[in-house]
Amino acid sequence: MKPKHYTIPVFIPELACPFRCIYCDQHKITGQYSMPSPEDVGDIVEKYLSTFTGRKKEVEIGFFGGNFTGIDIGLQEAYLAVARAYLADGRIQGIRLSTRPDYINEQVMKLLRKYRVGTVELGAQSMVDTVLQTSHRGHAVAHTLKAARMIREAHIRLGLQMMIGLPGDNPGHDLETARIFVELEADDARIYPTLVIRGTALEKLYREGKYRELSIDEAVERTAEIFKILEAGNVNVIRIGLHPSEGLVSGDELVAGPFHEAFRELVMTRIWGEELAYLTKNTGHKQLEIHVAPPQYNFAIGYAAKNKKELLKHYQTVVFMRDEELKGREHHAYHH
Repeated sequence: MKPKHYTIPVFIPELACPFRCIYCDQHKITGQYSMPSPEDVGDIVEKYLSTFTGRKKEVEIGFFGGNFTGIDIGLQEAYLAVARAYLADGRIQGIRLSTRPDYINEQVMKLLRKYRVGTVELGAQSMVDTVLQTSHRGHAVAHTLKAARMIREAHIRLGLQMMIGLPGDNPGHDLETARIFVELEADDARIYPTLVIRGTALEKLYREGKYRELSIDEAVERTAEIFKILEAGNVNVIRIGLHPSEGLVSGDELVAGPFHEAFRELVMTRIWGEELAYLTKNTGHKQLEIHVAPPQYNFAIGYAAKNKKELLKHYQTVVFMRDEELKGREHHAYHH
């Protein structure tokens, strides 16, 4: 049996971040306003470890917030020392962190190797310079290319994050970014649709009519195309859509944009709908039975049973079955 994977999230907002990306209010996105101390990190880890059950598990500590290697070097070391101690005694199996592409250099890489960091995620957001400039990212595509190379050469797992729907973005730019992620041999990727958060520069543009947000349908369609490119390039897409923090769910902080608590399910529903479309060309059969891999079962049926309902327009009965022999989106269809 495959070990159950857990990530213990530790949010480290860079309070003195010199960049003000057009879409960002980091405190509202992370739901956290203060910087935890290294002692706090130990408390957070202990709290999470006490809740994990089962003998077969794989646990990692994740330093999130987007700018870990931009904070004071001494503080970085203090955080990483706490994590490495848990790594050394076998209570966790990995350390990951997220940072900006322009916050990677030789000094940083030396530190990451010293503390046995296993995964570094870069907030690339786009591999198109004009989109980065319009979004006030403060770094260029060249920074991402260089940082990704350094991480790969250090034999550290590479994660790349991208955003769709940024000002100046378009579907062609999405596909270009996805293809470059594959060329960079990224191990993991995250895909986030751009949201208009209260108090950001993007909200001002939106209020002035200078920015149009993606609809849910547009975001799902574009993300599905990106996902297929990344999947074909052996990039593991570990997240699609922002984590539903309280402010976003209640709508207090969200002004506009394609936020949905089940965004990944919507995307996978669309991809499965395309996979199963050939079955709508019914040749007179009344019953349909579809066998799918267990992890894909809900996606195949679809969000709110969308795919099943579409098939029921062509058959009297449609039954989905879990099949342990199948992998990925392999499936077998039987007509009766």
